[in-house]
Amino acid sequence: MRAVMLVGGFGTRLRPLTITTPKPMLPIVNVPLLELELLHLKDYGVDEVILSTGYLPDVFDEYFGDGSRLGIRLIHITEQEPLGTCGAVKNVEKFLGDDPVIVCNGDILTDLDISALVSYHNEKKATVTITLTPVEDPTAYGLVPLEPDGRIKEFVEKPSWDQVVTNLINAGTYVIDPEVFKQVPPGQNYSFERELFPRLLKQGVPMYGFPSDCYWLDLGTPAKYLKAHHDIMERKIEIPLRGNEISEMVFCGEGVKIDKTARINPPCVLGDRVRIASHASVGSLCCLGNDVVVEEGANIEGSVILDRAKIGKDCIIESAIVGKNTVLGPRVHVAEVAVLGDNIVAEEDNEFRHGIRVWPSTRIEAGKIRFYRTG
Repeated sequence: MRAVMLVGGFGTRLRPLTITTPKPMLPIVNVPLLELELLHLKDYGVDEVILSTGYLPDVFDEYFGDGSRLGIRLIHITEQEPLGTCGAVKNVEKFLGDDPVIVCNGDILTDLDISALVSYHNEKKATVTITLTPVEDPTAYGLVPLEPDGRIKEFVEKPSWDQVVTNLINAGTYVIDPEVFKQVPPGQNYSFERELFPRLLKQGVPMYGFPSDCYWLDLGTPAKYLKAHHDIMERKIEIPLRGNEISEMVFCGEGVKIDKTARINPPCVLGDRVRIASHASVGSLCCLGNDVVVEEGANIEGSVILDRAKIGKDCIIESAIVGKNTVLGPRVHVAEVAVLGDNIVAEEDNEFRHGIRVWPSTRIEAGKIRFYRTG
């Protein structure tokens, strides 16, 4: 079975993390999101995946190569300019073959039953099947109402509440018969959601929705990036956690050193060669990457610390993200979904709150950033 994975986007809503790393390559519990997605497809019998890359394409090739390490065949095709969701698949059309192909967005964390999706597509004799997921606030998405037999009735783009007739939205995974791509102009920016799908619907092409209550999360923002980690550690989605389980729901990689006076609270994940100094605390729902250093008295709660970051003495990190190779001096406070990019140096007594984002390779002198409370 063959799939196309769309991984060419710029990931602008996740900047500054995506300035140096494509969004699908950001680590989720210390494994690139795309690796989790590919292994999920492999579990359902997908043996060949075409990666449609665009932004920082060499990162994918250097990490995955031909896919043999994962036991799957990968074909890397890079867009020379952005082609949109559908245009990207048109760009790899010659690799699709004649059988229905699975198309996935590369920024979705899900445990969707791929076999059930493909079986539904075949049973309905559909040309296009769109996976649908329910959401609490349908006004933020495009809705996909269905006929009683599952056929797609219409597409409703970001409706007001009085237009809401369903809570089902496009979940970004499709099964498509390749013949439809004959209608797509080559070399143009072309969208599934706004162009091809509405066009096929008007033509009466058999298009079906596949509602699913599976776990589904679009990793589009820092808050959702944190949520993905928290949900995995709370077992809302079953993702294998790497490392040795040294106590219940505390996973440690190789060469981890934890001072006997430090506190580690489950659930949490520590990568290889993590060092945690005396009287430091790593609270629940934390993920620390490889070679992270946590110095004396630092306190980390509900946060993601990426590879080789150094958390200084008496720092407080709460529900925040610290990028690769970033060094925090003593008493730095990072909280409230603040994001520090890669290779930052923040000297002592700085404070980052309220979703502030600091771009990579910035140096911040001692005490330069503070948040003052009013009222």
